[in-house]
Amino acid sequence: MQVGRKSCWRQLQASFFRLLCLIPTGFPVRSVDMQRPSDNITIRQGDTAVIRCYVDDKVSKAAWLNRSNIIFAGQDKWSLDPRVDLVTKGQLEYSLRIQKVDVFDEGPYICSIQTKQQSKTSQVYLIVQVPANIYKVTEDLTVNEGANVTLSCLASGRPDPAINWRLLNPSAEPLDGEEYLDITGIMRNQAGRYECKASNDVATPDVKYVNVVVNYPPTIKKTQSSETPVGRMGTLQCDATAVPTPEFEWYRDEKRLSNAQGVNIQIIGTNTILMVANVTEEDYGNYTCVASNRLGVQNASVFLYMERGFTGNLPLTAPSATIWPRR
Repeated sequence: MQVGRKSCWRQLQASFFRLLCLIPTGFPVRSVDMQRPSDNITIRQGDTAVIRCYVDDKVSKAAWLNRSNIIFAGQDKWSLDPRVDLVTKGQLEYSLRIQKVDVFDEGPYICSIQTKQQSKTSQVYLIVQVPANIYKVTEDLTVNEGANVTLSCLASGRPDPAINWRLLNPSAEPLDGEEYLDITGIMRNQAGRYECKASNDVATPDVKYVNVVVNYPPTIKKTQSSETPVGRMGTLQCDATAVPTPEFEWYRDEKRLSNAQGVNIQIIGTNTILMVANVTEEDYGNYTCVASNRLGVQNASVFLYMERGFTGNLPLTAPSATIWPRR
């Protein structure tokens, strides 16, 4: 890059000196050592850049040049860009001002002077930085557990932004991934809101989010049996987890139960309750809770009894709990 810039300076100087005879006498500019490395000015896109050049009383002609184009010759403006003007304080300064700087303004600028003895230049390279901007990110998606997932987050900026991922729930720890985040065999605990952050220290990082829903078949997590005297209400309970939310059914032997004949079934989210009003001896026995969604089915046995000594709770690993494959 440095070699290329030196070559560019030589071309600009040669072009300018050929044109210098066209420039009327203007503000003098302080001469500088042509052998020293060029200065860099770094500016953020949208800001105003002022490229300084100072004057003394020994110079007869002055001009600003960029990419072989004359911007100013003395006080005469050759550029048609309305964003560009001169900053002059009496006869002490001959600086170039560029408002609302954009990436196409980046490049070499020469403040060139003519004295009675020789021509000299002050050279500056303008570097334009652009804040990070995420211009494309994966839309929210729903997948089945075990699927391979790739989330993408594409960003622009100068310098190139760094991209980082986090799963915001539960721990929000950083994830290994840049523009693309690969998740092999996604699990239910990897569902949630993913954050993509692009940053290059030019401005506040740009942040976008992707919501990932992971579908999985029902798992019955808890059952609640009931020890109920005759004539009282018996309450049986069944809790399951699943995405999508499971549907529930209750059975007594092979008969599906409904809200009739003293039975009341309530379903609240992933929980279902079977209430048997005015229990009789015929109501005692084994009941089956069935949870299902489009990915699978699971059932578990729940008991209504009057014998003493039972706690009324069945463990999750009860032998009567089985999984019915979806047909």
